[in-house]
Amino acid sequence: MTKIGDVISRIRQVTKAKTQDAFVTDRMVYSLIIKFAQLYMRRQDSTNKLKKFNSVWQSLPFVELIEVDKVEAKCSGIQSGCTIMRTKEKLPIFMEGYWGPLIRSVTSIDGSTELQPTQPGIYTSMTRSTSFKYNKTRYFWWLNDYMYFPNIDWHAIKLEGVFEGDVENYKCETEYNCTPRYLQDIYIPEFLFAEIETQVINQLMNTMKIPAEDADNKLNVLR
Repeated sequence: MTKIGDVISRIRQVTKAKTQDAFVTDRMVYSLIIKFAQLYMRRQDSTNKLKKFNSVWQSLPFVELIEVDKVEAKCSGIQSGCTIMRTKEKLPIFMEGYWGPLIRSVTSIDGSTELQPTQPGIYTSMTRSTSFKYNKTRYFWWLNDYMYFPNIDWHAIKLEGVFEGDVENYKCETEYNCTPRYLQDIYIPEFLFAEIETQVINQLMNTMKIPAEDADNKLNVLR
């Protein structure tokens, strides 16, 4: 698995940003990597090709849930005092796909029940239908980095998604025992790296006003 620091180093080697422009930080380079990764992964997601690349999906096998007021979950027409289940902690940042956050599955801990995505307003409308009492589907929605679950009373769920960084840091207790960002794995399909890095390099070179002929020579490194 490719490390975040390795990708940044390859890009810096081509642009020589360390010496040419001090304001181009690793954070800036990484933000551009994520920007173009989301662009190309969104295209893959639009044709449902992304799901077959198992290497990009990470699992959170035990995500604890707590009860919160339904008003917090944006449930329209609900009075304060009614509760709904929510992930106890904010979740790691998902990569964005064509259809929204790249979430492959949300299930019960044993995997026997899979939940379906919805939105607060849509769910509220469904509950007003006379046939809703026969609906056995379990739902969730994503809001402000939390997941909400309107019709389960479980204490935990598990999920699979594509995240910006390694989810191992989601489990660490303090910043001192977390893996540094540059040593974390980057969960992007290998075949997309060349295109992503080329786009990042082009943008950095444009930002640093590197002459076109010099830029062409440097880009030959990727070919």
